[in-house]
Amino acid sequence: MNESEKIPIPSLRRLSAYLRQLEVLSASEVTHVSSRQLANYSKVGDATIRRDLTLFGKFGQRGVGYEVDDLISTLRVILGTQRRWGVVLVGAGALGRALMRYSGFDQRGFKIIAAFDNDPKKIGTNLGDIPIHSLDELESVIDFTAARIAILTTPSQHAQEMATRLTAAGIEGILDFATPSLEVPPESYVTYVDITAHLEELTFQVSGNHP
Repeated sequence: MNESEKIPIPSLRRLSAYLRQLEVLSASEVTHVSSRQLANYSKVGDATIRRDLTLFGKFGQRGVGYEVDDLISTLRVILGTQRRWGVVLVGAGALGRALMRYSGFDQRGFKIIAAFDNDPKKIGTNLGDIPIHSLDELESVIDFTAARIAILTTPSQHAQEMATRLTAAGIEGILDFATPSLEVPPESYVTYVDITAHLEELTFQVSGNHP
């Protein structure tokens, strides 16, 4: 088991939320924040924030709190976003093309550098500065670009085949919009995004069907 597997996934996701809030504070020229203040902003308990941060070391000073810009830098190192990551996208359909247009990736240290599809009308074209390649070129492009992360938006019936090819080609992390049941090698990681599940959570809240 590597070190990252010992960190609870909910804690990692909260670190991302803390980072976003700290960036807002920094933009507002706030220099220090207490765990209680950060908890109020992030909608979690201050004990949870302290517990999450202590998984990675000792931060802040009693009576002073956290230095905002220093903690931003530290969280970026922990999350690996202090560097830029080249990302490949498999599936240049409606969702894939929307993701290719999303400027927020670049702002957060991610850059979609290549896309793949099996539609002859798309192959050989560009969306912005992102080239769309044939799936036949998948392995060679990943080898050339040394990409380690992929976004998968293919139809679900093709998702496992693509995941197998991606990991065999050197991809270590897959953001999966296709199916929750992908099987990948132990040294690879998959995060499944189900937009419908989030919408169902909202409809439960809005409909008032609370026990």
